[in-house]
Amino acid sequence: MDQSLSQQKWEAKVSTRLERARPDQIWPLFEDFFGLHKWFPGLATCHGIHGANGEPGCIRYCSGFGLKSVENTENLSWSEERLVAINRAQMTLTYEIVDCNIGFKSYISTINVVRGDGGCAAVEWCISLDPVAGWKLEDLVGKYEIGLQLMVKKMEASIFGFS
Repeated sequence: MDQSLSQQKWEAKVSTRLERARPDQIWPLFEDFFGLHKWFPGLATCHGIHGANGEPGCIRYCSGFGLKSVENTENLSWSEERLVAINRAQMTLTYEIVDCNIGFKSYISTINVVRGDGGCAAVEWCISLDPVAGWKLEDLVGKYEIGLQLMVKKMEASIFGFS
């Protein structure tokens, strides 16, 4: 984990190694921008609300995840997220939150499936956002670390048919 904190932005990067899957097996699961609920733990709903899945400018609606801010008085956490850029050759995508009730402002995130030397492939998730009231950066990073690890394990289980 690599993180830095400034007064202006919170920025962090979490990563997890691929244990069995190759990057070209994992990438299509991330490329399905409207299908995040299949993999992300606790995410009840994810579906497209604008544009074509996997094309820059498309927007997904996600709800039911375990992030709440002090500003969120609703029972259901939700966000609308726009795919900003996708590079299939480099296996990277960038998205931003355009609206939410979890207190994230100026949020942008990049997911990169990294080809490794000698089988050391990994998935990296970089985030940048304005500080969130009632949160500490390290707590948020911890949630992303666990979420990414569980998501990749679920993806690998799906690919290889185990649980």
